[in-house]
Amino acid sequence: MRRPINSEQIAIGVIAEVHGPVVTIDCKTLPPLRQALCASFDHSTFLFEVHQHLDQRYVRAITLHGTAGLSRGMPVYDTGAPLHVPVDKQYLGRLLNIFGEPLDGLSELPQQEFRNIHAKPVPLYETTGISGILETGIKVIDLLCPFVKGGKTGLFGGAGVGKTVLVMEFIHAVSAIHKGVSVFAGVGERIREAHELWQEMQQAGVMQDTLMVFGQMDESPGVRFRVGLAALTYAEYLRDSLQKEVLFVVDNVFRFVQAGSEISSLLGRMPATVGYQPTLSTEVAELEDRISSTHSGNITSVQAVYVPADDMTDPAVSAILSHLDTIVILSRDQASKGIYPAVDPLRSSSKLMDKHALGERHYSVAESVREHLARYHELEDIIAMLGIEELSETDRQIVMRARKLQRYLTQPFKVLEQNGQHTGVSVPLEQTLTDCEAFLQGKYDAISEQQCYMRGSMQDEV
Repeated sequence: MRRPINSEQIAIGVIAEVHGPVVTIDCKTLPPLRQALCASFDHSTFLFEVHQHLDQRYVRAITLHGTAGLSRGMPVYDTGAPLHVPVDKQYLGRLLNIFGEPLDGLSELPQQEFRNIHAKPVPLYETTGISGILETGIKVIDLLCPFVKGGKTGLFGGAGVGKTVLVMEFIHAVSAIHKGVSVFAGVGERIREAHELWQEMQQAGVMQDTLMVFGQMDESPGVRFRVGLAALTYAEYLRDSLQKEVLFVVDNVFRFVQAGSEISSLLGRMPATVGYQPTLSTEVAELEDRISSTHSGNITSVQAVYVPADDMTDPAVSAILSHLDTIVILSRDQASKGIYPAVDPLRSSSKLMDKHALGERHYSVAESVREHLARYHELEDIIAMLGIEELSETDRQIVMRARKLQRYLTQPFKVLEQNGQHTGVSVPLEQTLTDCEAFLQGKYDAISEQQCYMRGSMQDEV
C-alpha cells in the first residue's frame, strides 16, 4: 500500500539512472531483494521493487507506477518491507488495484491489517491433498473434465469462444452451490474488457461474493508481474479468515509470463529458450505453489491460458501445464456449431479421470460418452461425403446417440439469464450420469436432437 513519506525518514540513497520502468539507485546501505522502496514528487508517492544488486552500492528496481516526474538525484526511502496489501472481509464485492486501492469509485476501505504479497507457501504439514470433485453444475465439465477441489484448472481458449462467460458461471457455481467466494486476478487486462467484465458480473449477481484485482495493460510490467501475487494474497486471507471454498481465477497467466520476460530483458538478463526469461520455471512455480489448501479451507484455481500460435509445446505453456490438474480446451469449431459451452470433449482432460478417484460408475459413463463422441468424430468425413446411410447399423446407432449426447452437453447458464434467451440451469453430477446412461442404453433414441439441445436434465422427457 502507498503510505505518505514521513518527513523524519532518512533516505537510503538517490536515483542514479532511469531507463523506462527500470531505476538504478545509488544506496548508502543495500536494501534486500524484493524490498519496496519509495520516492516522493509533487505530493505523489512512487513505489519501486528491488530486483538486482549490481555491486556494493547500486541496485536496480522496477517501478510500480509511471516514471514521469522521476529524476536523477531524487532521494529514495526504504519502506522497511516488501510490498504489502491491506486485507479485510469488507473487500469482498470490490474492484482493486495492486495496492489495494479501490478502482470502483466507491467508499474507501479499512487499512488495519496488511499482508506481504511475497509470503511463503503454506508449510507442507499444514496443506491438505485433493479432496474429490468440485461440482460446477456444468454437465460437460463435471462429466468429462471434473475440477479437482483444491486443484488447478487451465482454461485454454481464444477470443469469442465463451471463456469469460464460463469463468462467470464458475464464480456463480462456487457462490450458489458451495457458498464460497471468488478472487479474480486481471493480469494485463485491457481496460475496456475489465470494465465489461465488472459490469457483467454485477448484472449476473455474483459480484457481492467476488473480489477483483486488476493490473491493467497500460501499467508498469512490475504491476503486471506482481498483481497475481497480490490477488493470491487476498485469496489466502479469505481462505484463512472465512474458512470457505475460495475460487481463484487468473486471466491471463500467459500475460504474467510476458511481464516477467519484459522485466528480465530490462534487467539485462540473457534470454533462454525461444526468448523467454531464464527464470521462467521458477517464476511460474512461485505463483502456482502458493495456491494450496489447508484445514481452514480450499483454494481452487481456474487459470485462463493463451497458447501462442496454438503451440502446446511452447515453453511458457509447458511450464504452466506442469502445474495443472485439469485442462479445459474451448474449441472454435464447437462454438461455430452452436455448442455452448464450447468445451472440446476429446482434448480436455483431468487427473481425476480414474475409476479409483471418480468411482466405477462415473468413470465408465464418462469413458463410454467419450468413445461415442470419438467414433462420431472419426466418421464425420465419411458422413459428409457418402451420407449416413452408407454406415453400418452399429455405426449409425453410435452416430445418432453421439449427436444427441453432444447436444445434451450444451447448457444455458445462470449468468446469461438477463439476456432472456433461456433460463439458466445447474445440473447435479448424479443427474448428468443418469441421463448419459439413458442415452447410451438407447432410452432416448426416439426423440429428436433438438429436444436435447440447451436444456438441463432429461428427467422430464419421455
